[in-house]
Amino acid sequence: MPALVRAKQILDHLSADGRLEGISELARSLDLPKSSIHGLCKTLAEQNVLARVGPNQFAIGPHVLVWANAFQNHSSLTAEFQRLAMEDGPLSGEALNLTVMSGTSVIYVACQNGASPLGLSFRTGMSLPAVFTATGKAMLSTYPSREVEALFEDGWPDPITRNSVRSLTAFKREIKEIRNRGFSIDNGQLRDGMYCFGAPVFSASGQTAIAGLAVGLLSVDVNKETHDRYGEAVSMFASELSRRLGASADKVALGA
Repeated sequence: MPALVRAKQILDHLSADGRLEGISELARSLDLPKSSIHGLCKTLAEQNVLARVGPNQFAIGPHVLVWANAFQNHSSLTAEFQRLAMEDGPLSGEALNLTVMSGTSVIYVACQNGASPLGLSFRTGMSLPAVFTATGKAMLSTYPSREVEALFEDGWPDPITRNSVRSLTAFKREIKEIRNRGFSIDNGQLRDGMYCFGAPVFSASGQTAIAGLAVGLLSVDVNKETHDRYGEAVSMFASELSRRLGASADKVALGA
């Protein structure tokens, strides 16, 4: 088990950092013995889970794509999202993304690029702080307050833009607004000039969201009319996705 945990630490670190790193760098970053890192990286490279670049550096290897494709092919969540995204509707051709929670971050599990460049390319596997994203805000709005507080008891993430929410207290006010409004908003908290609307996605079990759905557009395109229209559209999309996943009528209505 310790070896498995350490292997996951290596993979998570290389995925999040995006840089090539050698044994010494990984050992320092993860505070693990060089001998352990060396043995694990060698084994992971032999299995194509890591790729050896040059004599001493490593990157994420091609075999992880097999796991990613298996997840997408067998997950009813991503499959239904993709089917729904291809249907004609108010969000046809828009930039859509679907995420799930992972600690205090969101992981992007499905993305559809829109016609307008947003300045940020969402891609499957990307991880971002949940509190700055429309999808993360939508999901966390369905969590009990004590669970939200527990998630951030070790500290608040560093802001990404000048608009990023700066504290748990301020975020709690956002959550209250989301619950009253019915959808979440990322008003340039993730990227200057980008505006996203999000809504929670539910399944047949549990009272908290299993995923978050968002649509992104340029801030210059947001006015009172588009604000209401996109907010309603993303809520309807999330409600239909929840219905297809077997969510009960009351939870589907929550996303409407």
